[in-house]
Amino acid sequence: MNSVLKATGYVLVHTPDMVLHHGTTQTTERRVNPTSDYLQQLPKHLRSFEEVVAYPPNQTYIGNITPQDLAKIEAPWVDKKIEGATRDGKFGEIMPQDEFIGLMQVCDVFDLIKLEKNFAAKCKETFLAHPLLKDLADKIKEGEELETIMSFINDEHSESFIHEGKVVGCVKRAHDIDENLSAHIMFENLVSKASAVLSLLNLTAKNDVNKEDIDYVIDCCEEACGDMNQRGGGNFAKACAEVAGFVNATGSDVRGFCAGPAHALIHAASLVASGTFKNVVVSAGGCTAKLGMNGKDHIKKGLPILEDCLGGFAILVSENDGISPEIITTVLGKHVCGTGSSPQAVITALVTDALDRAELKITDVDKYSAEMQNPDITKPAGAGDVPAANYKMIAALAVKRGELQRAEVATFGAKHGMPGWAPTQGHIPSGVPYLGFCRDEILAGTTKRAMIIGKGSLFLGRMTNLFDGVSFLIETNKGNTPEQTVSEEQIKGLIANALKNFASNLLAE
Repeated sequence: MNSVLKATGYVLVHTPDMVLHHGTTQTTERRVNPTSDYLQQLPKHLRSFEEVVAYPPNQTYIGNITPQDLAKIEAPWVDKKIEGATRDGKFGEIMPQDEFIGLMQVCDVFDLIKLEKNFAAKCKETFLAHPLLKDLADKIKEGEELETIMSFINDEHSESFIHEGKVVGCVKRAHDIDENLSAHIMFENLVSKASAVLSLLNLTAKNDVNKEDIDYVIDCCEEACGDMNQRGGGNFAKACAEVAGFVNATGSDVRGFCAGPAHALIHAASLVASGTFKNVVVSAGGCTAKLGMNGKDHIKKGLPILEDCLGGFAILVSENDGISPEIITTVLGKHVCGTGSSPQAVITALVTDALDRAELKITDVDKYSAEMQNPDITKPAGAGDVPAANYKMIAALAVKRGELQRAEVATFGAKHGMPGWAPTQGHIPSGVPYLGFCRDEILAGTTKRAMIIGKGSLFLGRMTNLFDGVSFLIETNKGNTPEQTVSEEQIKGLIANALKNFASNLLAE
């Protein structure tokens, strides 16, 4: 019996100061050319929290407007805003930087984060006012004097927390000589952990999920935690589950660059379908390194820094309830070692090879979700509209296979796809942003079948030149409810009736 897509959660964290001080484009520029015009102009191009909340793609990410609503707004969206937009969404929330720094300290169980006492007090106040964080408020420590924090930064190689241009705390190194436990690495890992925890909290709260029912968590972010003896040993998943209150869960990490979430969801669906676990959550936090990644191109064109948010998500895969969309693990697309890296070869492996095995045409899939990157970010940087490019390639293959008329290529993306709205956080855009809407559409009957596609660049690790990718289908539930099977009590009843009838027949004879 197939597992099902039970619930989703999505979060964004607005981190303007982390753009300045932790995004690799900026930190590299500061090292190579510290007096550059780019660094001088950068602070003038940062958006306010209110602007970030009202930005149409961000409202789409947290579920307040649908991809169809977004498509009706003329692009580019950078100068558009959703009137009356709120930070709270159907699927999750958008969190400001100060709250997030407080959440990072809550996620720090080794006393590495030190917050300035006034800032810590403010964090505690905001936590008490937040419905998902109020029970964690007592985990925020009292705080230190600013002089103490500055001594950690200046004398002990600690990484500073800067908010609104001022130092409000720091992350200490976890080891004197181990580079894998340096303050910089600990900062990145705690960012990923905290944003994943926020996703888990929103998943359970927005969908009325009992935390105690979660058996297993799979983390698929793009960070790696460990020490000098096992640099990427993990385990983010269990660390995040602990803070989120998943007391009955264990877990492990899955990595695959941008394709990681799709790999992890296949793992989760298979674990549930096999009966190993009943409820598995796939989650991931954001990545500070990618903040402001295309900032130079944005500033050259007079745009604000649009990569100013960390992303996070959490997806619950559960036993078949007879209602929720089914995840079809028997029909998978996969980029194998012999596939090749041309766009046509990749799409053929991920899309048409899988559909052929299921005897389906390209047009039998209502919606495709691949790299749902926001074109407001990618087009000014010269990368084009990534989702649109994927749809054109899929449509071209459909024409080649005789499944689509050439005249329909121009409208294929609007009919079988959607505009991109996800932040360029690597793994975050890779198919998964659509899952919340996918579940809603399938339950409403407007979509019957969707394909989720994860693609990744393995060559970034300098271990192989191979590309990577996997895909799977999600379909309307066929009604395979547990109630339709024979229960243990029913079996006992049948046996009892059979024995009774047997006894009656003997007496009659």
